[in-house]
Amino acid sequence: MENPRPEKVALVAEVGERLDAAEAVVLTEYRGIDVGGMADLRRALREAGGTYKIYKNTLVRLAAAERGIEIDDLLTGPTAIAFVDGDVAGVAKALRDFARTNPALVVKGGLLGGAVVGSAEVTRLADLPSREVLLSEIAGLFAAPMQQMAGLLDAVPRSFAYALNALIEAGGAPDAPAAPAEAAADTPPAEDSATDPTPADAGTETPADTAETEES
Repeated sequence: MENPRPEKVALVAEVGERLDAAEAVVLTEYRGIDVGGMADLRRALREAGGTYKIYKNTLVRLAAAERGIEIDDLLTGPTAIAFVDGDVAGVAKALRDFARTNPALVVKGGLLGGAVVGSAEVTRLADLPSREVLLSEIAGLFAAPMQQMAGLLDAVPRSFAYALNALIEAGGAPDAPAAPAEAAADTPPAEDSATDPTPADAGTETPADTAETEES
């Protein structure tokens, strides 16, 4: 069996490295796009976070087979691949927008998360919000409860001030409990046992008192 040329081996390795590094891959047919249109497409994809490369189908097939990926159905006709390094939805949008004015660009399908997807799935990706929009929406969801909490905390001293002011306008603070001195003034004075002419045990005779009386 003839050994493959080093150039071919190097290209297969390059395709494989790009497949491994990309977040997603979109395979397209570019037949009929002129040089100027191709330059515009590459620029639009680069701004969206993608790289547009043209490889022979046999090389892509070999690189995919080495990774257990079956995309033979997508490798028909002249094939250019958009390797997505950033926003998948942004790259899909760039391809869709270009195809609207350049029907020669045909999206065949691609790879997303290691799974093979068709052209319909790529089109649906183009309808998703961009990464920046999603991040801003998520940040908004996190910020909303924090803003509400800040408002509640800020309202606590204001509410206290309003309540205190209303209380003053209504006639002052509620009556406080009587002080101990006032309570003592309202209580009748206790009788002094020293001025009582009759001791508590005056009417009670002890056995000793009885004995002295009998002896006298």
